[in-house]
Amino acid sequence: MDLVILFGPQAVGKMTVGEELEKLTGLTLFHNHMTIDLVLKIFTWEEGQDLIHTFRDEIMKKMASSKNKKGMIFTYVWAFNEKADWKYIEHVCEIFKDHNIYFVELNTDIETRLKRNSTENRLEKKWTKRDIDWSNEELLRSIDKYRLVSKEDEIPYKNYLRIDNTNISANETANIIVNCFDLETQ
Repeated sequence: MDLVILFGPQAVGKMTVGEELEKLTGLTLFHNHMTIDLVLKIFTWEEGQDLIHTFRDEIMKKMASSKNKKGMIFTYVWAFNEKADWKYIEHVCEIFKDHNIYFVELNTDIETRLKRNSTENRLEKKWTKRDIDWSNEELLRSIDKYRLVSKEDEIPYKNYLRIDNTNISANETANIIVNCFDLETQ
């Protein structure tokens, strides 16, 4: 079983690349907003944050123990200046410790991210992003609060790949991932 952790700042293309990677590999896409948007329909962020983590944990544990699944693609916005985010990634790695884990960091410039922040696919799949003014402001505010791009040699895991996907399609990006890690395709 394989776990691909796709991480990077908001609107970098994690979900869209994950969708293409899912088509190529048959791995199940579990993008971060699947739990965020579910919980925020009912609770505020403050009230529901623990529930988001609980849902993710239970889904990942079920996946890691499944005999009928090839694996998972998980998308995550990793704040490198937050110890809790490092601990969370370690926790996910512990769940999948008996499986192959691949780390893929996507990166692009802020202008591209702002354009991608309002794409039809993103807005269709992530209802919390449909207030585009708020979403753009949140994206820009996060730049001052969080470091969402890793430093050179900061990622300690052996199966790590950084891709600048500014000028390449989601399909091309997914193919780079497949080829780099020799992932089995359908």
